[in-house]
Amino acid sequence: MCEEPAENHTSTSVFVNHAAISWHESRRKWIGDPTQRSKSVPKDPIISWSTTYEDLLSTNDPFAEPIPLPEMVDFLVDIWQDEGLFD
Repeated sequence: MCEEPAENHTSTSVFVNHAAISWHESRRKWIGDPTQRSKSVPKDPIISWSTTYEDLLSTNDPFAEPIPLPEMVDFLVDIWQDEGLFD
């Protein structure tokens, strides 16, 4: 039996993660161009400092304007800390 000598038949294949490329493109469209964002002045909180958790739960009325997620998270963490539910 005669084996053929090892020749340079190795093909170099490059892995392309199409899912990651698609994800980054979708994210770029979603977040937009950071250079085009306006530098907004911080707004007063939408949720009053005196609002309680019960105040939020006692009504089905929508807020006058959307509440930014960081503001809602801060509000809930404060409530949970007051109730001993968050370390």
